[in-house]
Parts: sequence; C-alpha cells; structure tokens
Amino acid sequence: MIKNRLLLFIAFTVISSFGNTQTVTIGKQVWSAKNLDVSTFRNGDSISEAKSIEEWNAYTQAEEPAWCYYENDMSNGIKYGKLYNFYAVADKRGLAPNGFHIPSDKEWKKLSEYLGGEDKAGAKMKSKKGWDENGNGTNSCGFSALPGGFINNNGLYDFIGSAAFWWSATEVNSTCAWDFVIGIKDAGRTPHSTKHMGLSIRCVKN
Repeated sequence: MIKNRLLLFIAFTVISSFGNTQTVTIGKQVWSAKNLDVSTFRNGDSISEAKSIEEWNAYTQAEEPAWCYYENDMSNGIKYGKLYNFYAVADKRGLAPNGFHIPSDKEWKKLSEYLGGEDKAGAKMKSKKGWDENGNGTNSCGFSALPGGFINNNGLYDFIGSAAFWWSATEVNSTCAWDFVIGIKDAGRTPHSTKHMGLSIRCVKN
C-alpha cells in the first residue's frame, strides 16, 4: 500500500515557486512554468530589443544578443513571452534567473522520454486551449505549452497558433543549435535552428 501511494505521488505534477519563478515538477526535473520574459541578463545588463525585422537582422548578423515580441506586438509577449536569438542564450552574463539554466539537448530528451517519447510528449505538454486546427493537448504534465511561433531562417515571423519552439543550450556547430519543437501533430528535437532565429525559452532548475 505504501509503495502504491508513493508511485501515485511521483506521477502527480507539482506546481510551485522557486524565488519569483513559478515552476512545474515533471519527473525529477523542475521547469519554469512559463516562457522566459526578461529583457536583462542576470547581472542587470540590458538585452537589445529588436523593434523591427530590420533591427533583428542587424543584431543577429552582428552576433549580438537580442529579443523581440512576435510581430513586435506586446500582447503576444504577454501571452507567449519573448523570442530570443541564440546569442542571448549563449551569453556568459546568464539569461536564466538565479537557480536556473537554459536546458541542454539532453535535458529536453530526458523530459520527452519521461513523458513517453517524442510521439506522445507533445500532447501531454500542450495547453488545453489556444492551438489551431484542433491541436490542443491534455497538459497532463503541467508544462502548459502555447503555440508562440518563431522568427524563421528568412527573418520572418511564422507558425503562431500552430507550433512552439524553444532553444536548448547545446550548439551543433558555429551556425546552428539544437531546439525542441511542438507542432499540431508532433514534437521533437531538431539540430537545424540557425543561431539568428528567434525562439522561446524555458528554463530548468539547477
């Protein structure tokens, strides 16, 4: 009986707070419960806001950290958080709040494996509403993924309503890094995101 109760407890999602960050416990990992929405590094230095695609392209071509709202609309930021280029992710000043870090590709893999693999994880991670084409999920793990879209390789906004994209901290080479994507019907890790793309960020506890 005690063993069964223990297993039942482990299966539950635990939502709590760590400092000022709301968190969700999934397996042995503790994730931030919302996408990152900061405009400064951990030391207080400002991150440049790109207020147009032209500014976004200028910052990323110079390999400088930058963030923006999807279509430069603050209401999208309130709902989905900010989009960041990889130069913000990799900056040594630290983008994640104290006690957290940006997950590696291995940590994204660990999350999806705990949820039954990439073919099953997406539905468990997606919010119960907000997805196009009847793509809503069960949110059974409490991750509450919303389809915030991204800035693609051509410097254009795309996929809001139908996909969510998050950076990992794992580089593939000098131009690309791993990410984690949830679409209408699938989810998975990909090594194809170029560092000048604009993706969301989730953090995981140290």
